[in-house]
Amino acid sequence: MASQEYLNKMQVRQNYRNLWHTDLMSTIQADTPYCCFALWCAPCASYLLRKRALYGDMTRYTCCAGYMPCSGRCGESRCPEFCLATEVFLCFGNSVASTRFMLQDEFNIQTTRCDNCIIGFMFCLQQLACIFSIVAMIVGSEEIQEASQLLSCLSDMVYCTVCACMQTQHKVEMDKRDGKFGPQPMAVPPMQHMSRLDQPYPPTVGYPPPAYGQPPPQQAYPAPPQQAYPAPGYPPAGYPASGYPPPGYQK
Repeated sequence: MASQEYLNKMQVRQNYRNLWHTDLMSTIQADTPYCCFALWCAPCASYLLRKRALYGDMTRYTCCAGYMPCSGRCGESRCPEFCLATEVFLCFGNSVASTRFMLQDEFNIQTTRCDNCIIGFMFCLQQLACIFSIVAMIVGSEEIQEASQLLSCLSDMVYCTVCACMQTQHKVEMDKRDGKFGPQPMAVPPMQHMSRLDQPYPPTVGYPPPAYGQPPPQQAYPAPPQQAYPAPGYPPAGYPASGYPPPGYQK
């Protein structure tokens, strides 16, 4: 049942659309100092990267990030720091792969074909070195033993180099996540002060902002002056108010 879940996760990762910020071939140029650190002190780099991938919250730690059958059964909740240190020293390859899977599942990142070829070549070279060592033990030929030793040294060099590049790739991706390359792509844009079509009224100028749900106050215009009628002093005394001036009146 668990193996079927792992297979389903692997199939889901093939449908991811995002890419790593830098591929394995460019990691040395992207962060040369960290690549050297990951090469010469690989377990320390794996420890720091896993803790950073968990956002520093070690209460979320699970052995091999929950991708192995032993995950959750090693007493991680009692002493997560010690369990992580044990994982990176005794199961270094699994620790690097688990951190990689965590980042891929969090950001929907797929591995490019070039990266897959490099990782596949590393695994094939290790298997070939193991086969040559077994054949050398069975046959007892010195030439085959020397060839197996050279092949083992080559596979170890490739393994250490690829793991260092992978850890540098993880570090660069988390630098991008933490906004060290500039503003994050999903940052909330600042508030706009211009009028938009979705606003029912344009912003008021010179008036206090209206209350929520109420239209802005309307500008009050003075009413036109009313002419008083009849005018003061009219009509003259002796004349009626209606029909002034009377017919035939001459000034």
